[in-house]
Amino acid sequence: MPNPQSPASPGADSPDDGDAARRRRRAQFLRDLAEARELRDRVQPRRAKAARLRHAMRMRTFRW
Repeated sequence: MPNPQSPASPGADSPDDGDAARRRRRAQFLRDLAEARELRDRVQPRRAKAARLRHAMRMRTFRW
């Protein structure tokens, strides 16, 4: 089944069209990724808490 968001031809008319499509795909990917993280955090709260603590420790010890 073809994707309705994909352009009809692989070569876009201008580079801006390809760039806009890439940004749309990236935004969709990041939304899906955030949704997956939220789901994982709800399903495995202990692991999520440990990950948050590890991340906080990394941020505290990181040198700018």
